[in-house]
Amino acid sequence: MRFPQPYTLEQIATIINAKYVGASDFPVLGMNEIHVVQAGDIVFVDHPKYYEKALHSKATIVLINKEVECPEGKALLISDDPFRDFNKLTDFFKPFEKATALIAPSARIGENTIVQPGTFVGNNVVIGNNCRIHSNVSIYDDCVIGDNVTIHAGTVLGADAFYYKKRPEGFDKLKSGGRVVIEDNVDLGALCTIDRGVTGDTTIKKGTKIDNQVHIGHDTVVGEKCLIASQTGIAGCVVIENEVTIWGQVGMTSGITIGEKAVILAQSGISKSLEGGQTYFGYPAAEAREKYKEMSALKQLINCK
Repeated sequence: MRFPQPYTLEQIATIINAKYVGASDFPVLGMNEIHVVQAGDIVFVDHPKYYEKALHSKATIVLINKEVECPEGKALLISDDPFRDFNKLTDFFKPFEKATALIAPSARIGENTIVQPGTFVGNNVVIGNNCRIHSNVSIYDDCVIGDNVTIHAGTVLGADAFYYKKRPEGFDKLKSGGRVVIEDNVDLGALCTIDRGVTGDTTIKKGTKIDNQVHIGHDTVVGEKCLIASQTGIAGCVVIENEVTIWGQVGMTSGITIGEKAVILAQSGISKSLEGGQTYFGYPAAEAREKYKEMSALKQLINCK
């Protein structure tokens, strides 16, 4: 998330009531999660296991719960609870905005686009030309939809990320200030759910076709000309490269990459990154022919008993 204007380190520290290490006028341009940070961003870290990764990331401001040596060219924000204060910044820069109409006055809808009755279009949504949005679709604030996109009934774009911190009193939610971006020539089936990024974008790239009842988690990027069949669940922060085919009821863990032109057969479970250009099956998923041989050998062993 880029801020509407540059802020200083002192201004940010004042918003969250934190101490800081660095020049008071150190420039702060935005905030992001570790996997998408860039220079000028704030990243938060609250566990020693990830201190080094955060301190040496591309982020130049680190919101951290311990006073540590500040890397050269960077600044620190010292907080007793970085998770809480990251949420404070999300509320400050991206507060919830109440809807005042079924289609928000600030929404921009392109030429020859049809929005069927019962669809909700939130604040600052942009929809391109020649789209067809069927009934009872919900398009939350700030979503961006390209040209020639079809979205079938009941699909929801831009719900919050499923991201929680466990505390003694219960689960604390990491608030979502990101977007969903749907590029040109994408088809989305009925009852799909695509969550917004926490601070960045969940992106479906051009030419991809998604069947009914598919879930895509926060900050995931689906490449160009992919096919995803029904009841597939894709967790957050996944990268699916171009021309990947995913058949029905596939489940996928977070933070992995699926290589270009990979094919994943139905009901497979993906627990780690997969190389492109191969066909996979099973749980844990492996190259399909090898998996079938393994299953056949196991069956023979059982029959021998």
